[in-house]
Amino acid sequence: MITTVVFDLDDTLYDEVEYCRSGFEAVAEFVARPSWPCWHGLEARVTRLPSGRISGAFWKQFTAGNRTKTFNAALGELGIRYDDKLIGELIKVYRNHVPKITLPQDSRDLLSQLSGKYTLALLTDGFLPAQQLKVQALGIEKYFKCTVYTEQLGREFWKPSPAGFQKLMQTLNARPETIAYVADNEKKDFIAPNKLGFLTIRIIRPAGLYSESSQESGAAAQYTIRQISRLPAFLEKL
Repeated sequence: MITTVVFDLDDTLYDEVEYCRSGFEAVAEFVARPSWPCWHGLEARVTRLPSGRISGAFWKQFTAGNRTKTFNAALGELGIRYDDKLIGELIKVYRNHVPKITLPQDSRDLLSQLSGKYTLALLTDGFLPAQQLKVQALGIEKYFKCTVYTEQLGREFWKPSPAGFQKLMQTLNARPETIAYVADNEKKDFIAPNKLGFLTIRIIRPAGLYSESSQESGAAAQYTIRQISRLPAFLEKL
């Protein structure tokens, strides 16, 4: 019998692409400030650009599939000078910005509905304080009896490490066969909970960034649903 439901965060309870857009806007505003080094001195090669044009260049790179050198490619395309140190600053701005994201109504309804029937918990990978700022912006702390940020355990314990799931079981004093884990990314999310004996459920959101299937043995979720609003009825059938 399932008594505990554990959720992943990004692309499970909300669309991560909205966080990315918010981050690009924050970084663009930072770059567009007069204090940005590119705009200093007579040797500056370009006129200071508005933040909207800069964020548009970031978004163009991102939507084209450039997820690792987004800032480098976009700044180069715009003719804006940068070096590794400045790129590092932009990454910090991105990870530390207060995100402009909202919890979708279907997720809000879901959490409200399940909180009276199950113990709810959250387990999420990612850099601190980025993940904490996301949770605060979404206003979801109140729903969870336990929240595990795997970054606090050590970066080597990000998924697919079982450490975060073991921490949850210990904190909640819950057996694996009583826990359902709900997430989106087959490449990392379900490997550990499958091995531990959790029930695993994959949510596929239309705007999800990680919709690809994994060919690795044991990586697939046991069940898949395409609308998170269907989760309560699904759990009831179990």
